[in-house]
Amino acid sequence: MRRRTVLSMIMAMAATAPLPLRAAEPPTYTLAVVPQFDLRQLESAWRPIIERLEASTGVRFVLVTEQSIPLFEKGLHAGAYDFAYMNPFHYVLANRRQGYAALVRDTETPLSGLVVVRKDSGITDVKALNGRKVAFPAPNAFGAALIPRAEFVRKFGIQITESYVRSHDSAYLNVVLGLADAAGGIRATFERQKPEIREMLRVVHETAAYTPHPLAAHPRVSADLVSRVKAEMLNIGRDPAMAPLLAAIPIKTIGIAADSDYDSLRILGLEAFVVEP
Repeated sequence: MRRRTVLSMIMAMAATAPLPLRAAEPPTYTLAVVPQFDLRQLESAWRPIIERLEASTGVRFVLVTEQSIPLFEKGLHAGAYDFAYMNPFHYVLANRRQGYAALVRDTETPLSGLVVVRKDSGITDVKALNGRKVAFPAPNAFGAALIPRAEFVRKFGIQITESYVRSHDSAYLNVVLGLADAAGGIRATFERQKPEIREMLRVVHETAAYTPHPLAAHPRVSADLVSRVKAEMLNIGRDPAMAPLLAAIPIKTIGIAADSDYDSLRILGLEAFVVEP
């Protein structure tokens, strides 16, 4: 009887003993990237960067790659992303509406837009696009659509028929296939086209150049984490092994971004050309 009582006591104690403590899960943050390129290209460029950020900060990052630029814009303007890599005018609007703060950017290569046509089209002057169809990845793609559309009206006094085809690659392909007379793009995406695509196209206009894309943080993110992310991004920029990945973003030389870097865009009056997603 006594043995049974002792055994019962041991079993009761085991049942009420506290379970071993599990290691706390690290907090999770989202990092969204404007979908300029094919989503597989974004994943291959940003995944190693995400892993470096996780190792150095001790938090987890979820890479967000939306299916289109307008979907990215919806999330950005709703403040859905903790961190986001966005185009310059996205930043102007996101800073005004949500308080996003710029952390780092390419400090070497300014951003300009391109307008391309088929080499055999006979179009050699951008003014010849008056009344013609021009393909763009999205209305608010800064270099590839927003600035070219503004310059068509303000600089050249022409009207075009706009066609929005979701990506830079699709815009170029629309011209190659004869579905559009011209396309808007940027140097980085144009140079990454397959040779057989690029060799069929000719640049007829390059826009004015502006401060390029920043990586920015939402104000809900702690100042400590923002500081750690900024520091690690600068470390990544100093690592020669990471240079090909930064080039794929594209960032040639990474440096600190300031909100004032984008003041030149704030006075352009581009709101007249913005299409709300």
